Amino acid sequence: MGAFTIQISNDLVDQLVDEKVIKKKTRKTRQRKVARETEKLQPNVTGKPENAAAPGWPVQSPLFPPAKLPVQPSHSEIEGIRSVLHESEKVLESLQKQEENMLREVTQKAKDLHDKEYKLPNPKPEPCMAERLATLSCYKEHIKDPLKCSGLVTNFADCLRRFGRLGDK
Repeated sequence: MGAFTIQISNDLVDQLVDEKVIKKKTRKTRQRKVARETEKLQPNVTGKPENAAAPGWPVQSPLFPPAKLPVQPSHSEIEGIRSVLHESEKVLESLQKQEENMLREVTQKAKDLHDKEYKLPNPKPEPCMAERLATLSCYKEHIKDPLKCSGLVTNFADCLRRFGRLGDK
């Protein structure tokens, strides 16, 4: 079973109270007039203040007015709020898509700039380095007799020809 609420406004309560008072006045108007006149003539014997409320009715202090019940928004207000919420969600989705597209563009541009940046070419190892070093060390060892290194010199020259460094003459 669905839950529901009933709201009773202060105006409705006042209207219901006033109806009871009016009904009582119409029935006993003469008796009340007489009772009021006698109350004015007689002093207050009961000890209660003259403005005391009738038994059974709650006393309302002027310092603490009765709490107003919360007002429920109407169906049209709720629909208006829902439509604004729906529009806000659409705007949010649109902004998120724009953000994703911008992020892709910025990332691509950053990559392009990075690729265009000057990079030093990787140095290629010089060919025949081992043969060259062997020939040089042989010459250092045999300063007085360099002909002992002729085999190493021939190997170095053959290596250079293979790599096209030494022109065929």
